Amino acid sequence: MENRIQQLRSDRRVTQQELADAVGVTRQTIISLENGRYNASLLLAHRLARYFGLAIEELFIFEEGLP
Repeated sequence: MENRIQQLRSDRRVTQQELADAVGVTRQTIISLENGRYNASLLLAHRLARYFGLAIEELFIFEEGLP
């Protein structure tokens, strides 16, 4: 699943570590999310969306028809 995390983080000049600390995960988790190797749990998606002040649907790109 694609997301806008790297773009939003870069726009706000937040490091991967700062974002990880803010949402309670490791820097490796943020790296994996940004590279599309990991899909966030609903709880993490909610935390990230709240951090950026967005709805989950604005942060994560859902494509209909995909499993």
